Amino acid sequence: MKIANPIYDIVFKYLMEDERIARTILSALLKVEVVKVEVRPHEYSDDNRDTLSIFRIDFGATVLDEAGREKLILIELQKTWIETETLRFRQYLGVHYSNPKNMRKDGFALPMVAVYLLGHRVGDIQEPVLYVNHRSLDYDGNVVTTGLPNPFVDSLTHNSIIVQIPRLHGRINNRLDMVLSIFDQSYKDADDDHILCIDDSCYGGDADMERILHRLTMAAADADMRHRMNVEDEYYSAIEKRDTEILMRDKQIAEQKTLLDEQKSQIDEQKSQINEQKDMLRATIKMLLDAGKSVEEIAVTLGRDTDSIKQAITT
Repeated sequence: MKIANPIYDIVFKYLMEDERIARTILSALLKVEVVKVEVRPHEYSDDNRDTLSIFRIDFGATVLDEAGREKLILIELQKTWIETETLRFRQYLGVHYSNPKNMRKDGFALPMVAVYLLGHRVGDIQEPVLYVNHRSLDYDGNVVTTGLPNPFVDSLTHNSIIVQIPRLHGRINNRLDMVLSIFDQSYKDADDDHILCIDDSCYGGDADMERILHRLTMAAADADMRHRMNVEDEYYSAIEKRDTEILMRDKQIAEQKTLLDEQKSQIDEQKSQINEQKDMLRATIKMLLDAGKSVEEIAVTLGRDTDSIKQAITT
């Protein structure tokens, strides 16, 4: 089966606009049942493509906790192709924390989970999905459980889920692997990056996955969707070129600075050596003068002219 590649923003947005599909994907990521999701407006629009290369969707999600009780949490889902743009993530989190709409009635902030879908690898981390969960510790490093969870603590910290899309390599060992397999870039069509070639027999009988595949199949057949994917290719190509030029410029500046620092260090070392030699010369001259030698005799002894001996005495 050929489906539209959801790593493209326009396809991903189209996919997540389906409430049932959004619940399916978020439930797999969070490893809890998401019973309701609502897309929340945010300050940064994905239409502002001249400066931003991060696609972002904010959700208000009602989930069931371990006791089966409903709980409202915030989910900030961000997706990017470009490694150099990940520094913007912290900026977006700051907007969340300062938004009064994300507060509970008692004044505490809603618990938040940040989900990052990355089109690049994160260093040498091999795991395709990384769960970064905060823990509360006492002074001795022991985990504190009494009184937790607590709304004050939860409002000041957040958990994160990091997905390295390039680390997805056709492995389906659990529910999350199955859901994320639709992002696996190893399935890209040999002639068209916009298309993934999926073995739909792997999802037979799974109504949620079949719904996802059906929607992505519709996207692949949509001429306007394919055109927008082409636009994204051009946009990201320009962004990558820009970032490459910036990185090369910064590298050159750093190399020049290192060279200048080395030259300055060498000059400082030479000055230090010269000053030491001058100090030794003055000490020698003083010793010879104290021994009753004349300036002329000292000059002959040291193989120098009398003017240099006199200058060394006076400086």
